[in-house]
Amino acid sequence: MIAAVSALGMTAVTAALGGCGATGSGEVTLKLVAADYGDSETNSSQKYWDDLVKAYEDTHPDVKVDVSVYSWNDVDRKVKELVAAGDAPDLAQIGAYADYAAKGDLYQADDILSIPTQADFVARLADAGKVNRTQYGMPFAASTRLLFYNKKLFTAAGLTPPTTWNELAADAAALKDEGVKYPYALPLGPEEAQAETMQWLLSGGDGYTSPVGTYGIDSPQNIRTFTWLKDELVDKGLTGPVAPGKLNRAAAFAAFARGEVGMLNGHPSLMKIAAAKGVDVGMVPMPGTGNSTRAAMGVADWMMAFKKNGHGSQVGDFLDFVYDEKNVLAFSREYDLLPVTTSASRTMSTAAQDKDLAPFLAELPNAQLYPVGKTSWAQVSADIKQRIGTVFAAGGSPGRVLAELQGEANRAENAE
Repeated sequence: MIAAVSALGMTAVTAALGGCGATGSGEVTLKLVAADYGDSETNSSQKYWDDLVKAYEDTHPDVKVDVSVYSWNDVDRKVKELVAAGDAPDLAQIGAYADYAAKGDLYQADDILSIPTQADFVARLADAGKVNRTQYGMPFAASTRLLFYNKKLFTAAGLTPPTTWNELAADAAALKDEGVKYPYALPLGPEEAQAETMQWLLSGGDGYTSPVGTYGIDSPQNIRTFTWLKDELVDKGLTGPVAPGKLNRAAAFAAFARGEVGMLNGHPSLMKIAAAKGVDVGMVPMPGTGNSTRAAMGVADWMMAFKKNGHGSQVGDFLDFVYDEKNVLAFSREYDLLPVTTSASRTMSTAAQDKDLAPFLAELPNAQLYPVGKTSWAQVSADIKQRIGTVFAAGGSPGRVLAELQGEANRAENAE
């Protein structure tokens, strides 16, 4: 997902790293570096891991697990530094895995996981964890996106939620006439522009990659999508007072929670943010050029196992515990995320306590994810974050900017 927040959009706090290795008594200590999905000290992911590790160690006296939680600002960099220093952790739960897999640093999933655990992953997510048809990335957390709208503002303007782009533009114009500050919030600032971009590309019938897996950022469909955004939303003043290239996701979410936004794309955590401020939220699938062309975007974060310390057996046994249904559900419910296993997804889909997540869960089986199996994706994503907003600057051209991004993507891919 991805900046102060992940591809899933959560903030974090920090904790210190611990050591790893074998103790004098024959115990094995596994080192796990993980990202924090909490938004305060009270719900830091460190607490989740501490409870889970205690339960595991109570029945596995010869294995200790030392978990260190870092913010999304720091965790990917920290793992990179540890690997470069020859001190790779046994496990890392971060935003991308493909570069480590390409270097031969990681265990294959089927070398360490039990067959029931590996088979339980949601198929779409398991496939996204593969490099050259071999799974190295194990999905850990997932999210999808829906179009959020402010029910009070829609009622006041006499509107119903849109199902097509034309309806979205018409609704945005009506909201502007009612004095809504951000009729449609379009956050294409550097915090998470790759997510908003991908959602719009999908709804326009394409995406970042072609059917054969190569980058297709400047496809005719994608150029048409951004031309429509420029002509029908941005240039007509329907995206608010902040230029899309300068509006970050966190600021757009905060404005929605203040009742200043009519519509925007959001993930599950926005429900809680908005509810805390008394905003009555509606959610519908992202509109497309027509009713049949709507497509959902999915985001996943990843667990990976490094081979350096040779603890494959212990790592696999611990991961079987991590991915037990009750533990997957506990994490997903704590942080308003979607389960990455079929068993937990099935439970959540029928549980009354999870009814608010049901619309997001329904999108997951067919959601399109970032091309995380490409080692070039990290660089391509960074380029999109920095450049896509210039489409809407003075003299900006969708065709030119997308072509420039395509050229940069080709160079990054050729360097793999």
